[in-house]
Amino acid sequence: MRWEELDQQPCSLARTLAVVGDRWTLLVLRDCFLGIRRFDEFEKRLGITRHVLADRLKKLVDHGVLIKVPYQQRPLREEYRLTERGLDLHGVILALVSWGDRHMADERGAPVRHVHKGCGQVMRPLISCSECGEQVSARDIRVEPGEGWGDRVEEVLPQVR
Repeated sequence: MRWEELDQQPCSLARTLAVVGDRWTLLVLRDCFLGIRRFDEFEKRLGITRHVLADRLKKLVDHGVLIKVPYQQRPLREEYRLTERGLDLHGVILALVSWGDRHMADERGAPVRHVHKGCGQVMRPLISCSECGEQVSARDIRVEPGEGWGDRVEEVLPQVR
């Protein structure tokens, strides 16, 4: 499978990685959730070249994850804001941060805390079943082919027959 063909795979993870699956894009998204909106702010915080940053931001806009909104007319200047599609990535980013807090933090612990506004407590993300509400992990889930797999089930899910 070639990187540039990920978006054509019958796999939601592959298609998602085609949009957000590189380190710079994930860091741009992290900064979006931290309130960064302007090109120069991304460039300064990330230490990324203008060309690479412009490419990642364009890709996120093209895929409807971010939208460009003018904040100045003369000269025209725009900032980047998360769309509903972009906001739906929050759980993904939070899950990656949580994994890093658990497995990659040094002796000082997690670099930031995530506090639930509703109860004021430091929280960590949990995955739960949308139907019964029970917390689930990898061992609690069975994968079955869905309608979108087509005739390529064997190559994508070899253990499912």
